[in-house]
Amino acid sequence: MLKTHTCGELRLQHAGLRVELAGWVYRRRDQGGIIFLDVRDRWGITQVVIDESASPEAHDAAGQFRNEYVIHIKGTVRARPEGTANSELATGEVEVVADEVELLNASKTPPFYINQETKIDETVRMKYRYLDLRRPRMQDNLVLRHKVIKFIRDFLDVRGFIEVETPILFKTTPEGARDFLVPSRMNPGTFYALPQSPQQLKQLLMVAGYERYFQVARCFRDEDLRGDRQLEFTQLDIEMSFVRREDVMALIEEMMIAVTEQVAGMTPMHKPFPRITYQDALEKYGSDKPDMRYDLAAVDVTDIAGKSAFPVFVSNAGEGKPIKVLRAPGMAGSLSGTQLRKTAEELETLARSAGAKGLAWMALGEKEEDEVKGPIGKFFTVEQKVALFERTGAKPGDILLFISDQREVVYNVIDTLRRHLANQLGYTDPNKIAFAWVIDFPMFYWNEEEQRWDPSQHMFTATLPEDLPLLDTDPGKARGSQYDLACNGYEVAGGSIRIHDRAIQEKMFPLIGQTMERAREQFGHMLEAFEYGVPPHGGIASGLDRLVMILAGEPNIREVIAFPKTQQGADIMAGAPSEAEPKQLDELSIKVVPPKSEAKS
Repeated sequence: MLKTHTCGELRLQHAGLRVELAGWVYRRRDQGGIIFLDVRDRWGITQVVIDESASPEAHDAAGQFRNEYVIHIKGTVRARPEGTANSELATGEVEVVADEVELLNASKTPPFYINQETKIDETVRMKYRYLDLRRPRMQDNLVLRHKVIKFIRDFLDVRGFIEVETPILFKTTPEGARDFLVPSRMNPGTFYALPQSPQQLKQLLMVAGYERYFQVARCFRDEDLRGDRQLEFTQLDIEMSFVRREDVMALIEEMMIAVTEQVAGMTPMHKPFPRITYQDALEKYGSDKPDMRYDLAAVDVTDIAGKSAFPVFVSNAGEGKPIKVLRAPGMAGSLSGTQLRKTAEELETLARSAGAKGLAWMALGEKEEDEVKGPIGKFFTVEQKVALFERTGAKPGDILLFISDQREVVYNVIDTLRRHLANQLGYTDPNKIAFAWVIDFPMFYWNEEEQRWDPSQHMFTATLPEDLPLLDTDPGKARGSQYDLACNGYEVAGGSIRIHDRAIQEKMFPLIGQTMERAREQFGHMLEAFEYGVPPHGGIASGLDRLVMILAGEPNIREVIAFPKTQQGADIMAGAPSEAEPKQLDELSIKVVPPKSEAKS
């Protein structure tokens, strides 16, 4: 080894010890006869001092060093002179007086600063990702990711789970997103699919009798990207036999509390985790993954506003459209009339972007006796205003935002405005973490275009036991045994109790528009396995990228993935995706045809 210690290891107890360090020059300060180097490796930073009067050869060599040069030094640890300790560094009470230095490798000037947290164009970061990953923040993120995954593996091992790897090359089946297809050279014209999840395989492991399985699984979905989604991602996959919904949820809740507290050093705001029905989540928060760090719940005021003199509300209430109010606490404050109108216009623009036709509002003055401001105040009687304020908990300085439309539009606008208000009001502290279970999802959504039911999760999800008869009489009212775990406005886990009876599983296919012939073609292996004694079972999958993103306080999952794709699904560092060689295509019996838009032109 070229090092006896890491650059984050030395402390006062090492004073007087002769050591060797190796790493990158993080900073260099030349003060003439003395050169100071901050030497960095993955474990931290150590200050190195090279004194010309004591070690002229070392000083001469160090004079050529620049940032990001890779160096090797030998020297003696000493306490820093009084008044020069650096409390921001773990090694800040000591320094190494070097008498030998060696250049291991020089470096070009990097395209951005490694030793400063400055805003860097993401395209540049992705092109030089190996340099971006040198930055301490990025290294901290990947170390945190490692610790989270190790903790989870140990946690599950102690509780009787075993990790089983499942195939990456599998059969293409409908899973909700597009598959990535892999052509088979040995079987021309046929394709494997990369797994969107190991769903079928983990259920087959339950048939095989393993009872408690987990896997840190690589999954692939060919879908449009966003801040919390990548084409390839890492999922904690769990399946358990002989369990009910409560058993799976209890295990995951215990695990999430433990990993949050023991690895990330954070304490969940709510213990035990709140449980919200799917319908309540939509009605109050407009989302099935609500951010519970703050309240800002929408309140239904249809019965009050529908009796006002405001024509839109009267008409909508008559048509069965809800009227909801979101309260923006203290947002009116001491704003002038012009400032208040400008704020309202900005909120209306945001609401329109979410599908609203407009946004009515009402603002309370700073004092209780102040007149209510806003264009719709005149349509409400004094008694109706008092009822509104009591229902919504309005206080002086608040703005009340009214949303009314079809329910799906109302939910989308509530979610959009709620997230915006929370950011504006400073409620989204990344150092706070709040989990909540969302349960009692509908079993199906009606697909008007296809005139059939779509499963809300997947076709292997069981109904709640009491809703099983509804599969024959009224599928739209059946609730699934699904449970999702929301955290800070993201879904971080989702699962269900599975169907373990072949007869019930076969009922699902005609409901979702599949013939039994097609079902046997796609899922014959599952249906056949269900004839050999299947235990009741259920499971859950957690997106580890999202979880680590939240624990690290980062805005998107690219910050906690070593080599992510850009928003366009590209790896601009390596130049992927790229064209294949003609010989490769010939071997696979594939011919590339231009996209339809190009073919027409």
